Amino acid sequence: MRERIRTNELMDDPALPAAEHDHALAGLARLNAWSRSHRLLWDGIAKHARKANAAGRTLRVLDVATGSGDAPIALAKRAHRAGLKLSWTLVDCSAHALSVAESHAREAQVEVKTLVADIVARPLPCEADVVTCSLFLHHCERDGVKRALQHMAQAARTAVGVTDLDRTHRGLWLAWLGSRILSRSPVVHFDAIASVRAAWTPQEMQDISAEAGLASARCTQRWPARWTMWWRAP
Repeated sequence: MRERIRTNELMDDPALPAAEHDHALAGLARLNAWSRSHRLLWDGIAKHARKANAAGRTLRVLDVATGSGDAPIALAKRAHRAGLKLSWTLVDCSAHALSVAESHAREAQVEVKTLVADIVARPLPCEADVVTCSLFLHHCERDGVKRALQHMAQAARTAVGVTDLDRTHRGLWLAWLGSRILSRSPVVHFDAIASVRAAWTPQEMQDISAEAGLASARCTQRWPARWTMWWRAP
C-alpha cells in the first residue's frame, strides 16, 4: 500500500452517541487484546521500571490518547505480576473515554489517574519518566504527528515509546477480518479499515521523528502489521 489515505474515523466524531461510542470502545478493546498490541511496549517499559525500582523509585508512566485504557491497564497488570512498581496517568481529549478507562481500571483493580488533554493541540501540563502512546498517530496529519511527538518528548524525563499500525496489505486484511469476528459495531468495522489506510510506515515515522527533533528515535517493524518506536531523552 503505497499511498496514505486518511478518512475521518467515526469514533472521532464528538456527536457520536455515547452508547455507540461505548460499543465501539468495547470492540476495539477486544481487537487490541486479540492482537496483544500492548506487548509491543512491554520490554521498554519493564527495562526502565527495573532501573527506577533499583534506585528506590516508582516508574511514572503517562499514556496519552489512551482511549478506553486497555493497553496501559494490560501493561499495569503485567507489571504487577512481574513485581515492578509503576504509577499510571491516562490522558485523552475525551472525558467520556476517560470515564470508561476509569471503570475498566477499577474492574481490573489497577490504580490510575486521569487527565483530559489534547496531545496534539498543546504541551502536556504534567511530566513523567516514560510517556507512551498506542494506536493514535494514524489519526493525525504529518504536522499533528510532529507536534504530538514534540509534546511527548517535552513531558518525558527518560523516554517516549510509541506503537501503531503499519500500512500494509496484510494489515488491511487482518483489520477487516478481526473487526468483523470480534465486534458487531459498524463504527469498528469502518474505523478498523480506515485506520490501516491512514497508518504511517516505519520509514515515514523515522523521517517525521527526525523532523520533530527526535533524531535519535528508532522505529522498528513488528509482527504482524505494527511498528514500535522508542526515543531516549538526552
